[in-house]
Amino acid sequence: MDDALFWFRRDLRIADNAGLYHALKSARRVHCVFVFDTDILAALANRADRRIEFIHGCVTELRESLRAAGGDLIIQYGRAQDVVPQLAKLLDIDAVFTNEDYEPAAVQRDQVVERLLKQAGIAFRAFKDQVLFAKDEVMTQAQTPYTVFTPYKSACLKKLDAFYLSAYPTENYLSNLAKPGAVTAVPSLADMGFKVTNLKALGIKPGTQGALEVLDDFLERIDSYRDKRDFPAVKGVSYLSVHNRFGTVSIRHLARLAAERRSAGADTWLSELIWRDFYFQILYHFPHVCDSAFKPKYKDLAFENDKSLFAAWCEARTGYPIIDAAMRQINQTGFMHNRLRMIVASFLTKDLLIDWRWGESYFADNLNDFDLAANNGGWQWAASTGCDAQPYFRIFNPVSQSQRFDPAGKFIRRYLPELAQVPDKFIHSPWTMSPLELKMAHCVIGKDYPACVVEHDVARHKALALYKSV
Repeated sequence: MDDALFWFRRDLRIADNAGLYHALKSARRVHCVFVFDTDILAALANRADRRIEFIHGCVTELRESLRAAGGDLIIQYGRAQDVVPQLAKLLDIDAVFTNEDYEPAAVQRDQVVERLLKQAGIAFRAFKDQVLFAKDEVMTQAQTPYTVFTPYKSACLKKLDAFYLSAYPTENYLSNLAKPGAVTAVPSLADMGFKVTNLKALGIKPGTQGALEVLDDFLERIDSYRDKRDFPAVKGVSYLSVHNRFGTVSIRHLARLAAERRSAGADTWLSELIWRDFYFQILYHFPHVCDSAFKPKYKDLAFENDKSLFAAWCEARTGYPIIDAAMRQINQTGFMHNRLRMIVASFLTKDLLIDWRWGESYFADNLNDFDLAANNGGWQWAASTGCDAQPYFRIFNPVSQSQRFDPAGKFIRRYLPELAQVPDKFIHSPWTMSPLELKMAHCVIGKDYPACVVEHDVARHKALALYKSV
């Protein structure tokens, strides 16, 4: 064909980009566009949202990279479902290429775009890019979706050969990029109603260059991933989640590196990448999980939903140091260590008896790496309402979890400096100190640090009764 339009979304890179590769191979000229979608932006209450600054940086880098390759990136601000068909008609495009998105709202948007393009005689082609396996590629022998992770993982590993790990060589076809047109300005954060955040101070570098720097650092530590990933005070995880979310690095590239490494740490990390795929296919096959429990019997659990307790959880005032430190981490940085995500989710749903959807929504608003599939899957796992979730009677004890995964209280002290002088022996439960010990540690409960909002043992029995009732 003569002219194609490639629509960047959550795939903000040139290298190993499936949809871009197919566009470049199929057309003599490929125009590229990114749309700051007002349908998405308008729903964001926080005008200092780190994700918008991150995306803005990614798009700016992407535009420079495309220009260096002889092409350009058209950057638009508006409703994507209106902008893309209009631009395709304006440029006399034969087909619009993009990569698949499996979130229900995105699926609906793409259906609208495809219909409008079809009315104009323009084709719409979407490709798998953000996952290793999508839709119906990994099914049970009965051709039904997997709802238990372990057999899903086994099936994935059996199928994960060189074909699925191979990169799309987009670099071989960059000469087919459409030559730059009139120079247009990239809309600033202020133009879109957003503010600069602390992203730079946090050391989070957007774009492919940022992703590769994080990846290079992780590859030096990947062999110890299995042993260190559960300890939030230790540099044990990959820190690639925000780059996975916005596609600044290829998932095939990451999985290939892990598969080739053949170490216990690399195998464990590959397993985590497969968990990511698992939740995507759950979302695709069971879209009701977006607003309801995966397990029907738990869809009407009578959570108490005490708003004051929820506020204490959000504002890091629960009186449990590991919970409060984790919540300060997300509030200050937009990141939360994965082990902590499980602990705070269990605490919210089973200690405070608050609907998992409240916590899911809070994470959706505050996580830099928010991904609907993984966030929903993680919350339903912790609340025991999801597929392959922990049993309802497994309720994390915040104190023992803290003792196990932050034994010296290093993480706690990092985010709760008011507990800096509390001895290691009491750092996980400062309320157990005597009045004299509290005074010596400059930590008066109820003054310097809040009292516990609930007593864990009492809350645990209430949670068990709630789940047993259904």
